[in-house]
Amino acid sequence: MPPKGRIEVDEKYCKGCELCVDACPQDVLGLAAERINAKGYHPAELIEAGCTGCGICTIVCPEAAITVYREVTKAQGNQ
Repeated sequence: MPPKGRIEVDEKYCKGCELCVDACPQDVLGLAAERINAKGYHPAELIEAGCTGCGICTIVCPEAAITVYREVTKAQGNQ
């Protein structure tokens, strides 16, 4: 079973540059088509399930707007 993760995007800092979208190996990130932030950008968001919490999106984000959370299962914690 692959690890599960989720992200939180601080929309006040996201400028919709799509670096995280391009870098996501699971292709589960996109820009919010129906929403814009205070600066007028479409912020990044999870568009489907499948995030593994790999953290690549947070590394490539120039604004440090993404926080990644990874679910630790009991099997992962015992290894």
